[in-house]
Amino acid sequence: MTKVKKKRAIRKPLLAIFWLLIAAGTLVLLGAAMKAQSNKTCRGQEIRIEGKANEWFLDKKDITTLLSNQGSIKGRAIKSFDLRRMENQLKSNVWVKDAELFFDNSRVLQVRVEERVPVARVFTIAGNSFYIDSSGEKLPLSDKFSARVPVVTGFPSEKDKLTGADSVMMREIINVSNYLLHDEFWMAQVSQIDIQPDRTFDMIPVVGNHIIEFGDGTDCDKKFKRLLLFYQQVLSKTGMDVYQKVNVQYARQVIGVKGT
Repeated sequence: MTKVKKKRAIRKPLLAIFWLLIAAGTLVLLGAAMKAQSNKTCRGQEIRIEGKANEWFLDKKDITTLLSNQGSIKGRAIKSFDLRRMENQLKSNVWVKDAELFFDNSRVLQVRVEERVPVARVFTIAGNSFYIDSSGEKLPLSDKFSARVPVVTGFPSEKDKLTGADSVMMREIINVSNYLLHDEFWMAQVSQIDIQPDRTFDMIPVVGNHIIEFGDGTDCDKKFKRLLLFYQQVLSKTGMDVYQKVNVQYARQVIGVKGT
C-alpha cells in the first residue's frame, strides 16, 4: 500500500469521528438551550387571527378566554405549557378551523388561529338558521357580525350530520354560493335562493319580478353565462318585469315565460 493510500485510509475514520463529535456537540447544546428555555417564564402572548379581512366572528378577547381555561399565560413557567392541549382547546370552538401555538426566542407565546369563513346563510324548513363554510361545517349566527353571503331558504334537514341527498344538497348550495361570492354582479342581483320540493333552486332577483329557475347546483358557470346573455339580449329590451319565469336549468337554452 502506498503512503497516499495509507493517509486516505486513516483520514476517513478521523473525518467520521470529527463529524460525529460535531453532531453530538450540537445535540448537547440544543438540549441545554431547550432546557434553559423551558425553565424560564412566559413573557406574554401575541395573537393573530387569519380569515376574511374585516369580518371576524372571533376576536383576541375570545382567544384569550379560551387559552385562559388552561391557566394563566404571562409569568407561567414555559415547561408547564401543554401546547397540544391548548391547540385542541382552541379548535373546540366551532369558528376555529385550525390553531398553532409556539414560543418564540423572546419567550412570547405565538398564537395563530385560522377562522372559518362562511359562504352561505341557510334557513331550514322549520325556520332555524345557521352559516356554513366551504366544507359544509355548520356555524352559529353571531351578534358581533352579520356576514354578507348568499341566503338560502327551505333546507329540508335539521340534522347536524348530513347523509345521502341532504349531503348532496349542501354541496350544491356551497357550489352556487361560492360562484355568487366571486361574481360581483350576481351577488348584488340575487336576493335569495329558495330550495324547491324537487330539490332544485329558484332564485329571487333584486331587480325584476321574474323567478330564476336554476335547477340543481351544478354547471353554475354555464347557467349564469346563459342568464347574463338573456339579460343583455332580451330583458334589456323588454324591461325586467315582462317575464314571470326565466329557466336556465337545461343545457344550451334559456326558457322565458312571460307574465299574464
